[in-house]
Amino acid sequence: MRAIVCHAFSSPEKLVLEEIASPEPNEKEVIVAVNACSLNFPDTLIVQGKYQFRPPLPFTPGSDIAGVIKSVGSKVKHLSVGQEVMGFVPYGGFAEEVVAPSATIFPKPSFLEDGIAASFLLAYGTSYHALKNRAQLQARETLVVLGASGGVGLAAVEIGKQMGAKVIACASTDEKLALCKNHGADEGINYLTEDLKERIKILTDGKGANVIYDAVGDAFSEPALRAIAWEGRFLVVGFAAGEIPKIPLNLTLLKGCQIVGVFWGSWATQFPQDNMQNTMELLQWLSEGKLRPYIQKRYPLADAPQAMIDMMQRKVMGKVIIDCKK
Repeated sequence: MRAIVCHAFSSPEKLVLEEIASPEPNEKEVIVAVNACSLNFPDTLIVQGKYQFRPPLPFTPGSDIAGVIKSVGSKVKHLSVGQEVMGFVPYGGFAEEVVAPSATIFPKPSFLEDGIAASFLLAYGTSYHALKNRAQLQARETLVVLGASGGVGLAAVEIGKQMGAKVIACASTDEKLALCKNHGADEGINYLTEDLKERIKILTDGKGANVIYDAVGDAFSEPALRAIAWEGRFLVVGFAAGEIPKIPLNLTLLKGCQIVGVFWGSWATQFPQDNMQNTMELLQWLSEGKLRPYIQKRYPLADAPQAMIDMMQRKVMGKVIIDCKK
């Protein structure tokens, strides 16, 4: 089968398309013939050796998949050969086939095409877990989303609106902010041309944001935190802008606020029933048209490295899809 292979931790240009052996499942695993796999920012970090874990070399990146069950392990009872599915794996998705833990693979609803299915679980699962389980976002609270035009950010905008919040989207261009407003954001802040802290204060009538969803880090985290409301919740989701910020902890004292870590992949593995409940709620919203995943572009499998480069250069809005059969 064809797969994108990482032989050494480096930039995406070093990735190669190769013919490798098809995987075999253990008793609790399944093999999925992958139709589509979405690109997520952690994929760009994993191939560089900059993520929370390093897969053993060589490996294939890619985590959010949609496809068809090719084979099942002896103890897998809820999935069957030929079934259309969606799910996530730690890595391995940029390939024609992938081995996956059966607990992370779900039947694909008939109303979903493969691209939407492959773009959904990680982005929306992360953001719903962040806002529901970690921040306990309430209706009529104000939610500020940093990196709002990216995959998880745009999902946070949509989910925040569904949960009844006022949503302020923050992004680096007016084009990205226009996309966010098209997906439900009430207000927008261009944090490259505007004072982030002051604009948050102005848009919240001086009260500050109840919840800040930070998927970018770097120089944007501290000014956003300085504009948080009393007893606000600051969600640490990722560091797409580069550096991991060092936060003055006296700000948490002065604001009576919380800094809360969000690691959906680990939580979903440890609490599969809770994750299943969240997934069912998200799919219900999706079926009702209340969530609208945005796919900017589709790339054939051979162009997956270029898709990564485009994401690292901040050219991506919403999601991009790797068509693994092309």
